[in-house]
Amino acid sequence: MDERRIQSRHRVLKAGTIEFGGGAIDCAVRNFSDTGAALDVTSPVGIPEHFTLFVQADGRHLSCTAVWRKEKRIGVKFG
Repeated sequence: MDERRIQSRHRVLKAGTIEFGGGAIDCAVRNFSDTGAALDVTSPVGIPEHFTLFVQADGRHLSCTAVWRKEKRIGVKFG
């Protein structure tokens, strides 16, 4: 498979929260780079295209745009 990402991602397993419009959904951050991440969720239904990701271990809030969705995983870019 060809790598199409600007930066390679590093495998991680961190707890996160997808925050949007007063709602929040727990997720697991599975891989991470300076430009994006892959998030595991129970269900991607109802998660908007734009949201804020809170990475609990780092205490960081990151603005995200969903780039792709597969079953229980969402690929996002930051910014």
